[in-house]
Amino acid sequence: MTETSSETYRPNMTRPIILAFAALLATSPAGAAEPRTLPGVEDAYKSTAFIADPMPAIDAALAAARQSGKPVLLVMGTGGCHDSAWLANLIATDRFAPVRTRYEIIYADIGMPHVRSWGRNPEVAKRFRFKIKGTPTVAILDADGRVLNRKAAPKWRNAASRSDDEIYNELMS
Repeated sequence: MTETSSETYRPNMTRPIILAFAALLATSPAGAAEPRTLPGVEDAYKSTAFIADPMPAIDAALAAARQSGKPVLLVMGTGGCHDSAWLANLIATDRFAPVRTRYEIIYADIGMPHVRSWGRNPEVAKRFRFKIKGTPTVAILDADGRVLNRKAAPKWRNAASRSDDEIYNELMS
């Protein structure tokens, strides 16, 4: 009789799994994505549109909305947030001129309150009863300051990943 080992043969799968994972990362859209650009904008992921002291500008936009009948588009974010900056820069393009005509637009610098110690102007979110979970948070307000898109407002935090058409259509619907 021959002696056999009680252990079963198990091939080492660590290396093939690591190689497969590396190949997946190399071919994934996130790994291969090129930065998007906008015509006439040096860095589409930075913006100076966000107002450091936004409350007076919000009050002025609401007053203008009462006169014009337009809703207010309140973009709560910061120029250093790539999604916030992308959205502000996109809205400034020629293609988005109808969006600028449709709304009284305010870019309120709230920092990034979802990141510890990076929030600014907490009174803006408090005024409109938002708990900021990401930036930008985009609220559409009536002339009395009532939020018309409460459920959709926080869903803008991926603005730089959304298509221009999707953004345009949502803002114009």
